[in-house]
Amino acid sequence: MSHEISVDPRGRLIDRELTWLAFNQRVLELAEDPATPLLERCRFLAIFSSNLDDFYMIRVATLKRKLESGVTKVNTAGYTPNQLMTEISQKTQELLQRQSRAFHEVILPELAKYKIEIATWASLDDAERAAVNKVFHTKIFPVLTPLAVDPSHPFPYISGLSLNLAVVVTNPETQEDLFARVKVPSNLPRFVETGKEGSRRFVPMEEVIIANLSELFQGMTVKDHYTFRLTRNADLELEEEESEDLLASMEQELLRRKFGPPVRLEVDRDIEPELLRTLMDELNVKEEDISRYKEPLDLTGLNQIADIDMPELRFPPFRSQVPPDLRDIDSESTDEFFDAIRRREIILHHPYESFTASVVRFLQSAATDPHVLAIKQTLYRTSGDSPIVQALIEAAEAGKQVLAVIEIRARFDELANVRWARKLEDAGVHVVYGLIGLKTHAKLSLVVRQETNGIRRYVHMGTGNYNPKTARLYEDFGILSADPVLGEDVNKLFNQLSGFAPQTAFTRLLVAPRTIRSGLMERIDREIDNHKAGKPALIRMKLNAILDEGFIEALYKASSAGVKIELIVRGICAIRVGVPGLSENITARSILGRFLEHSRVFHFLNGGNDEIYIGSADLMHRNLDRRVESLVQITQSDHKRFLLGALDSYLSDETVHWTMQPDGTWLEVKTDSQGVRLKDFHTNAIEWYRARE
Repeated sequence: MSHEISVDPRGRLIDRELTWLAFNQRVLELAEDPATPLLERCRFLAIFSSNLDDFYMIRVATLKRKLESGVTKVNTAGYTPNQLMTEISQKTQELLQRQSRAFHEVILPELAKYKIEIATWASLDDAERAAVNKVFHTKIFPVLTPLAVDPSHPFPYISGLSLNLAVVVTNPETQEDLFARVKVPSNLPRFVETGKEGSRRFVPMEEVIIANLSELFQGMTVKDHYTFRLTRNADLELEEEESEDLLASMEQELLRRKFGPPVRLEVDRDIEPELLRTLMDELNVKEEDISRYKEPLDLTGLNQIADIDMPELRFPPFRSQVPPDLRDIDSESTDEFFDAIRRREIILHHPYESFTASVVRFLQSAATDPHVLAIKQTLYRTSGDSPIVQALIEAAEAGKQVLAVIEIRARFDELANVRWARKLEDAGVHVVYGLIGLKTHAKLSLVVRQETNGIRRYVHMGTGNYNPKTARLYEDFGILSADPVLGEDVNKLFNQLSGFAPQTAFTRLLVAPRTIRSGLMERIDREIDNHKAGKPALIRMKLNAILDEGFIEALYKASSAGVKIELIVRGICAIRVGVPGLSENITARSILGRFLEHSRVFHFLNGGNDEIYIGSADLMHRNLDRRVESLVQITQSDHKRFLLGALDSYLSDETVHWTMQPDGTWLEVKTDSQGVRLKDFHTNAIEWYRARE
């Protein structure tokens, strides 16, 4: 089904990049919120900066390619590349000013109350300077490489995301000014502790280096110095169809990524104009590519401050629970574990319920259980010391058939996944890289077990990655199931991924790129028909992102027909809500906080017979058309009730949330009508699970 976009696209769609910046603004608002624990506010400032780095490396890099290619065509949201670049630069600068104000005017004074200080070199006393200089001479100085720029030394290569010092020195004999660059080591702590008794005082490493520049340029006079930071294009361009060895091609492409063209230059707001001009010329950046703000640059380093061991300034300690269906079984018995899944399908909610006690144990049990014949597993992102990968290796070494579908194109995890692929292959695991032209993003695990009554298949499906570390921070749903219908579906899907089976039909699954789009569209149309027939109709979706124009138009059509639509969107949200005649029946809200909301849930009221899916897909072109994604229908009535209750909680007005306005801005709702502070959503959820324990 296709839906035409209006003649006035800006009235119907919010541009992807601008709505992403609005999401990062919500992250910044968590850092600005006095109710967020102080060290967590530092963490959110770091996350805001890291998000912005990724945004420039990928999204702005793509936009700049269009500009350089002379593209002037208006996009679906009504912007030419030039107009969009101007908007992005302006909005980024506004957000950076807010971040800088929050850091310097609010966070630093608050930290000082707890004797945590990020000091300047000038404010250190003699004892502190001596202690820090000792660190400089023993740990920092040996790593530094000052690079001069003169006729025999060309301007050095500046690596992406590295923090650098631009130094102007004068030769006392010739009075000639010379330029040099010093890279601030990224493999040492960003802030150096001064060792002052009774407090945690830190000084940024670049200030330590600046204080000792004369040692790097002996015999020269240091005239001036400024910090700068460069972001480069990190978007990979892998021509899969022309690649005979996808793994080797990815390794080559990762080497090339280091040398991508510059997309952003961060400088101190007071940088000397002539020096800035030199940097712009040498690095080939334009005025719109420059981010100016008060030093220190690169606040991703605030993670070091956020890690300080002061529990009273952090979120309260939290312990995930063993899911109820897995509690009363022998921790050593694989038979009892599989019996529990066979008795009834188990629904999981991470991080409130333990990923290790459920998903990791599922795969470890499969690896050691003598009755298990085969394991099939997708891996999109996993941790550096993954127990899941170790379980697959152990299973292969025990003679079981093991298939791993590894997505080596998972952005920024490519190198780790290439390494895992090599390691798994060495252990005898059958490693495949999915389908040409399609990333494998589906979250699937299949265990084939020989039992008394024949072969039985066990399945894990979820909304999150097989990564035990992020599973402690990312909110996700999943199921463990011995349903023969689902087992057959997942078996077919793995055959599709490892062999040739493009026309496979499924029962409980919707699978992209073939049936998620059409399946969800049919269900939207069914809600419209039900509403017209006087039957109960409602659409609720919890997503990371909604961007696909076809779905947005379908939801506009449903809204215009009178169907109520409630969206819970963490990030990109290109739909407009509450617009008369277009979307007055659509609302959108966003929940951000301690945990990263990562689950995707699709609920259709279906005339009173609720139909619910969970899975890996967002409503974006890439998920629906260029990835292998899967959604599983939830069939057990108690699981349906559980998920409906979860959606009710997300949509409750009793917790802090952001609500989208018709003009595309987001309003943070922190107090009730009497001005009383609302409760934090994740705190509420933790308390609910604790009470259930």
